[in-house]
Amino acid sequence: MEHSIGEMTYSYEVNGEGPCIVLLHGFTGSQSTWSAFVEKWQSTFRIITVDLPGHGKTIGQASRLMTEVCDDLACLFTHLEIAPFHLVGYSLGGRTALSFALRYPAYVTSLTLESASPGLKTEQERTKRIENDERLAQKIQVDGLPAFVDFWEELPIFASQIKLPQPVRSAIRKERLDQTEKGLAQSLRTMGTGSQSSWWDQLKELKTPVLLIVGEWDAKFVKINQQMQERFAAAELAVVEQAGHAVHLEQHSLFSFRVIAFISRIEENKRKNDEIKNT
Repeated sequence: MEHSIGEMTYSYEVNGEGPCIVLLHGFTGSQSTWSAFVEKWQSTFRIITVDLPGHGKTIGQASRLMTEVCDDLACLFTHLEIAPFHLVGYSLGGRTALSFALRYPAYVTSLTLESASPGLKTEQERTKRIENDERLAQKIQVDGLPAFVDFWEELPIFASQIKLPQPVRSAIRKERLDQTEKGLAQSLRTMGTGSQSSWWDQLKELKTPVLLIVGEWDAKFVKINQQMQERFAAAELAVVEQAGHAVHLEQHSLFSFRVIAFISRIEENKRKNDEIKNT
């Protein structure tokens, strides 16, 4: 399905019935990141997946800043009449989900962040990261997508994915190769960790229940998420054993269990509160 917002046309899919869960993919990903979870969850929940700018079948002005993308998503969700909903994001999608929840808290019943961050704390860190992301963007455009994907797959943060079954690794590679050089380069330049605002000081303002998920082998993000948990008003942290950055791939069943248990608990509490109000 498609929905146009200004110069952008967002690609999205709706599956299932019940309480709504919105899923946002990571860098070099797409809606297909969540295919197995959609199939598993759609008997109980209404699942919305969206291709972020620069990825998948979403087309238009790919150079959308993080705040502009959040505004676009708010328009899309209003069009779909789904708010409030449970919001789940991985990596880039997690940063987008957190940015959206802070900008539109009334839309979000719960927030699940997998291997995500609130951005960088200092201007110096952001400047350095912007320079690094620009080098990566130029690498994509000069070397081409296949060469970049080869490089991307060899990064230490993804080293644990070597343990995945070959069919799974092949599917991940295909998803990455289905992107475009222009789209990925623009995503790095406009939605990269350096170019987005730092939300560290705003975390305490978010009253939405938060689930933080990280893999035990992803030491950098374990530390980041421990610090995040301390700042949120209501957050729980799940450090998943035998997993790296992509917990949803490396520990599929545990990821599914954690997310659905968290969301189901919130739905049950909401049902009980509604019963009390109606008594």
